[in-house]
Amino acid sequence: MFVQKALTPEQVAEILQVSKNTVYELIQRGEIIAKKFGRVYRISPVSLSFVFTGLDEDLLEKQRIDEENLKKVRPLLRSARKKLWQKLKSF
Repeated sequence: MFVQKALTPEQVAEILQVSKNTVYELIQRGEIIAKKFGRVYRISPVSLSFVFTGLDEDLLEKQRIDEENLKKVRPLLRSARKKLWQKLKSF
């Protein structure tokens, strides 16, 4: 089984040729996806490929579409929950 090595912000800074602080800013803005373990971040090499391939733009667009769809679904959920609540009250 192949196990992918996680990178530290310092390693990512070296790869991208930017400062460590810039890497932390990119993490905070969501441009680099990182997982925090305790007090330290670890970054998957795959998340760096998103920075270079532009897949983050695609993901952002899909998120916008999801949020628009949620606006349509929320009233339906509210109605279903109300009906369920009324049914439960009648028991």
